[in-house]
Amino acid sequence: MRIGVLTGGGDCPGLNAVIRAVVRKGESVYGHSFVGFRDGWRGPLTGDTVPLDTAAVRGILPRGGTILGSSRTNPYAAVDGPSLIRENLAAAEIDALVAIGGEDTLGVAAQLHAEGLPVVGVPKTIDNDLFATDYTFGFDTAVNIATEAIDRLHTTAESHHRVLIVEVMGRHAGWIALHSGMAGGANVILIPERPFDFDKVCAFVEARFATHYAPIIVAAEGATPIAGTLVTREGELDAFGHVRLQGIAQVLETEIRGRTGRDARATVLGHLQRGGTPTAFDRWLATRFGLHAVDAVHEGDFGVMVALHGTRIDRVPLAEATRELKTVPEELYNEAETFFG
Repeated sequence: MRIGVLTGGGDCPGLNAVIRAVVRKGESVYGHSFVGFRDGWRGPLTGDTVPLDTAAVRGILPRGGTILGSSRTNPYAAVDGPSLIRENLAAAEIDALVAIGGEDTLGVAAQLHAEGLPVVGVPKTIDNDLFATDYTFGFDTAVNIATEAIDRLHTTAESHHRVLIVEVMGRHAGWIALHSGMAGGANVILIPERPFDFDKVCAFVEARFATHYAPIIVAAEGATPIAGTLVTREGELDAFGHVRLQGIAQVLETEIRGRTGRDARATVLGHLQRGGTPTAFDRWLATRFGLHAVDAVHEGDFGVMVALHGTRIDRVPLAEATRELKTVPEELYNEAETFFG
């Protein structure tokens, strides 16, 4: 078989580990050949390919990002996009496609499979919000980076007796905020799943100062005040219609200063969470996902996504995996609240 591989959406530590595993096992065990498509769905949409073989994937296991490039291209937003993809895959003599991505990338894969495209999905997102898998690779790296930042900020918060607010990624799901906040000893954690009250946040701030320690607040970018709205950058949408979020940390900084008179400073981690080398766990998970994805292709089991359940890698229908987002359940957030204030 001649198999295409693409990586779509935001870059993510562990993408190269998946590519490496798919190609290494596909070539050495099954005798398949591979073609890389550049920049997510833009590759098959325009026919932009790169050679992909064992020599091309040597040394990429510890590298962050993706050697294939990525984008948020949506074929269904382009004129005759799905038809162009089918034509370009046929011209490149592609028998099957491995799509590595998050909600949007795999949502496109599910639609194309419903229209007859032989595709297997691999879940990727630092947000850990893909349904039907316990964890996605990239999440552990992002949490470790955020936790290290929180650890460092504790010392400057204490030295200057100020409130430090750390904004982490998480548009609709607060997994990074929850895990890094608990691991880093944050005094307040704010997530999209639970709208917050400014007065309560300020009360936690004052309670922390009363113990002669300075507060650290961790907020997911999608966190919102009660009866509030997302803080967004006016008028900017990506190809999938998502607004760019901006500024919940700055809003908190202003409100806390105004309501408590305390010095408050915001730190936005942003793309630092995506960059750099993947953790050992993410390399392990991404490699196993790649191995099982090429198994599914070889067996002709298309329209599925590989998923982690416990320590087992299973296959789930793409349509199920992209049906809804996996959000933080109430009971987990309640555990974190034990340490607020």
